[in-house]
Amino acid sequence: MSQVRSKTKHAMPVQDPKKRITNFSEVALGYDEKLARAEAERCLNCKNPQCVKGCPVEVPIPEFISMVKQGDYLGSLKKIKTKNNLPAVCGRVCPQENQCEKYCILGKKGDPVAIGRLERFVADYELKHGSDDATMTKAAPTGKRVAVIGSGPAGLTAAGDLAKMGYSVTIFEALHVPGGVLMYGIPEFRLPKDVVQKEIDKIKELGVEIKTNFVVGKLATVDELLAEGYDAVFIGTGAGLPYFMNVPGENLNGIYSANEFLTRTNLMKAYDFPNYITPIKVGERVAVIGAGNVAMDAARTALRLGAKESYIVYRRTEKEMPARREEIENAKEEGVQFILLTSPIEFHGNEEGVVTGMTCIKYELGEPDASGRRRPVPIKGSEYEMAVDTVVLALGQGPNPLVPKTTPDLEITEKGTIRVAEETGATSKPGVYAGGDIVTGAATVILAMGAGKKAARAIDEYLRSK
Repeated sequence: MSQVRSKTKHAMPVQDPKKRITNFSEVALGYDEKLARAEAERCLNCKNPQCVKGCPVEVPIPEFISMVKQGDYLGSLKKIKTKNNLPAVCGRVCPQENQCEKYCILGKKGDPVAIGRLERFVADYELKHGSDDATMTKAAPTGKRVAVIGSGPAGLTAAGDLAKMGYSVTIFEALHVPGGVLMYGIPEFRLPKDVVQKEIDKIKELGVEIKTNFVVGKLATVDELLAEGYDAVFIGTGAGLPYFMNVPGENLNGIYSANEFLTRTNLMKAYDFPNYITPIKVGERVAVIGAGNVAMDAARTALRLGAKESYIVYRRTEKEMPARREEIENAKEEGVQFILLTSPIEFHGNEEGVVTGMTCIKYELGEPDASGRRRPVPIKGSEYEMAVDTVVLALGQGPNPLVPKTTPDLEITEKGTIRVAEETGATSKPGVYAGGDIVTGAATVILAMGAGKKAARAIDEYLRSK
C-alpha cells in the first residue's frame, strides 16, 4: 500500500522568540534524523526532476534525498559535494523557495519538499560526526596556477572547483578573515561563523591557499598577478560599497550603513560582548531604512545588542519587500516593528553631532516601475517627526570599485560592475574571469556560487586549450 504523503513540510525546530532575542545563537535548530527521514519520504523521486533546473549549482537533488531516506547521510553529502562546495551554508541562507523548491511538483498541491533543510541536515551531520571521504577526489595536477580575488561565495566555489580539477589555487582576501559576506555580512544567529569556518577548512583541504590581509589593487594588481606567473585570474570581490540616501543630516554620528553595522558586529565580535569590547553603540530606538534580507538582519541584530525598539522603515508595502518571507516572519516574532509607506527625508542631531530624530514623509503606491513593483509616490504635506537614536541604512550596495579601477583594459558597465560573457564569466581581458556581486550587483549567495562554478569550468577549458 502506498504511503499517504503529507501536504505540508515538516516544521523547522526554532529557538523561542523571547529567548532568542537575548542571544546570538542560531535561530533555526535544524532537523534531527527522524524529521529528516520523514521529510525525505515526501520526495516523489520524479523521472524528470524539475527541482534540479532551479539550482544554480546543479545539485543532484533527488539522488541526495533518496540517500537520506535510506539513512546514508554521508553518502548523501558526498553526492551534494560533487556540485556544491558549501552545503552547510546553502542549507541555511539559500532562498530555496525561489529556486529548487519553486519547481518541486509537490508544491503544486501543497508544500514543496524542504530541500534546503535536508541539505543542511546532511551537511551538519558530517560537521558533527566527521568523515574521511566527503571531501571530493582531485584530478592529477595540471601544473597551472589560478589566482582568485575575494573569498566570498563566488571565490570559494571557483577555488574549490578548480582545485578538484588539478589547478594550484591561491585566494587573495582583503580582510583578516576569509569568507567574505558569509563572515562579515550575515549575522551569527542565521549563519554561525564556525559553520562557515569548517566549510572553508574543507576547501583548504583540497589544497587551496588563502592569503588574508591582501588587498588586490593596492598590494598587487591583476596585471601583476598575471606577470607573476598565474595562468588565469577570477575576480569575486563582491558588492561592498554601501548606498546612501543623500539627504540632510546623513553624516551624523549614530547613522551607520548596514555594511558597517553588520561588519562591526560580525568580524569585531560585538555579539560576544563583554569578551570583545567592540565600538558599536546601539541606542534604545533603532530605525533600519530598507526591507531586504540585510535590513531584517540589521533590525534583528539591533534587538540582540540591547535596543528597546527596532523599526523597519520602508517606502512600499509588505507585499513589495525584497526580504525572504521567513526573515520577515522571524523579525515580526522577535518584536521588530514595521513602519510602511514611509521614508526619512532629513536627519536631526544634537550639539554633539549625534542623531536624535528624523523627518519622515508618507507615500502611496503609483504605477509599477522597472522592477515590476509599484512606484512609491510621496504624499504632499504628510511629513512628521520620529525620535530615534540609531539609524541603519540598508539600501543595498554597489560593486567594490578597487579592482576594476586598477585594471585598465577591463570593460565596466555604467553601474560599475564588470562586463562578462554570461555563460562563462569571461571578461574583456584574456585569462581574466569574474562572477558574483561584482558582475550582477548585490544578489544572493547561491547565484554568486553558480557564477563561480561556471567560471571555474570556463577557466579549465581556456587553460586546456592554450
